[in-house]
Amino acid sequence: MRLMAALFGDLDQMLADEVRIVEQAVTQSVREATDGLKSELRSQITGAGLGQRLANTWRGEVYPKGQMSIKAAGLVYSRAPEVVGAHDQGATIRSKDGFWLAIPLPSAGKGPRGKRMTPGLWEKLRGQRLRFVYRRGKPSLLVAENQRARQGQRGGFSAASQKAQATGRGLVTVPIFLLVPQVTLKKKFDIDSASRRWVSTLANRIANRFDEADRRGVSS
Repeated sequence: MRLMAALFGDLDQMLADEVRIVEQAVTQSVREATDGLKSELRSQITGAGLGQRLANTWRGEVYPKGQMSIKAAGLVYSRAPEVVGAHDQGATIRSKDGFWLAIPLPSAGKGPRGKRMTPGLWEKLRGQRLRFVYRRGKPSLLVAENQRARQGQRGGFSAASQKAQATGRGLVTVPIFLLVPQVTLKKKFDIDSASRRWVSTLANRIANRFDEADRRGVSS
């Protein structure tokens, strides 16, 4: 009886070791594939010239968190799904109000904390009204009148003083926004292909980890 008990004890330990190896192989392989897919999708965004900030909206999680599991699963998602989805599938963007889309020109500058500039925000910050300029056969404009070029490294334009406006010297009209009825975004990403490619590597990754565990003779 003692011998049988010892044999069963050894068998239980062997099974527990095998289960632990399987859990580690699956979980670590899922984590590798999750991180790899996240990195590739981030690279697609920076490669398309859309910047690191948008690229960093791609996040990856492995579940269950903080545990090894045979049922481990990875999730890669973007915190800016509408923007990423539009560039992945291609889209035509129109104004919500059915009028114009205002595209800020470099002269529009940036809003507080890097916020994207809009006509309403520009007028609020500058205390000045923009003037609509219709151009037949070309995109229309919103322009700022009575502007003067800034001197020095800062550059750009600012509203002229009352004295300068009275003389009219050196005053210019500056295009601030380009107005278009719609914008068509071309497909720049291929999320589905990248996802399928990384999922297809899982079987080999798990098998390779089993081989590593066999060579070591112990669980990692």
